[in-house]
Amino acid sequence: MNRPPCDPCAIAARFALPGRVLDAEPLGGGHIHDTFVATVSPVERFVLQRLNERVFPDLDGLMENLGRVTRHLQAQGAPHALTLVPTADGDDWLRDGEGRAWRAFRLVPGAVSRNGVDTPPEACAVAAAFGDFQRRLADLPGPPLHEHLPGFHDGAARLRSLQDIAAADPCGRAASSRAELACALEHAHLAGLFADLGRLGAVPGIVHNDTKPDNLLRDAATGAPLCVIDLDTVMPGWRLADFGDLARAACCRAPEDERDLSRMQADADLFAGLARGFLHAAGPLCAPAERSALPDAAMAIVWEQGVRFLADWLAGDTYYAVHRPGHNLDRCRAQFALLRSLSRQADDLRARVARILDEQETA
Repeated sequence: MNRPPCDPCAIAARFALPGRVLDAEPLGGGHIHDTFVATVSPVERFVLQRLNERVFPDLDGLMENLGRVTRHLQAQGAPHALTLVPTADGDDWLRDGEGRAWRAFRLVPGAVSRNGVDTPPEACAVAAAFGDFQRRLADLPGPPLHEHLPGFHDGAARLRSLQDIAAADPCGRAASSRAELACALEHAHLAGLFADLGRLGAVPGIVHNDTKPDNLLRDAATGAPLCVIDLDTVMPGWRLADFGDLARAACCRAPEDERDLSRMQADADLFAGLARGFLHAAGPLCAPAERSALPDAAMAIVWEQGVRFLADWLAGDTYYAVHRPGHNLDRCRAQFALLRSLSRQADDLRARVARILDEQETA
């Protein structure tokens, strides 16, 4: 049953804001939550979000993680750390009269987000910011954060799910996806990469799990990194998965749903910039086997994301929002094209990472 519309101004007034709420306007661009910008008198702006419990069913675990992480970053003096605004009752979030969940953040002034990176130095700065995020959370006191999205980077489970959906074929789409299913199986060895690294000494840490460049706020004037945002997926995980996800999003200049697959090429110079920044900030947290496996992590996450897009296509587009017929299949094909590009360049990328490690060890 559809719920009645809400009044975001009335919801904003239930948070401990420093004045009267003047208005609350929708802020576009998000794919998960409904986001508004609330303006308070005297003129100050805050972000208000209505949370999506279909995507994040364990809101208690998510919001407990978020509160602990943001307060730890603030206690460390992290510049421009994301700040939750408490409710009038002192809680981190609330439910409205219809049971919908809401939270509020302070808006970071003078900040913008942008997709992608243009140059190796920019790639280095962005990757260093996400690596620094891991570093600052490495000493978060116990207990462990909730794993509120269990199996998030369990490649073997993702592959099993794909195979089950393909066998059931609920929408009759498997016949048109034979090449993509074959590609998923051809690279199935990537499903176990992070577990393999664990057997070589890697240990889980607190990671972001959604390290797209647009989840980093930057100074509008200088482009300098300011604040890592979109912390809903922060939980225990593999450190290199964050690098792999960032490389997936930033080492290719084409969008993830590009139809011209010839454009899905990994840029080795951008990749090296990402590797340099991540290793500088988070390298000391990683086992030696992890530090040399950055290209493999990128391939594993690109493969995993392609598998997820393909599974959603076969299931009838039930998870990812689609904006055209075959959108998820286009996304899958683009990811597998990027995977092929990374695979062709793997030896060169590994050599570049090795040179970066040598430079950092002798610096």
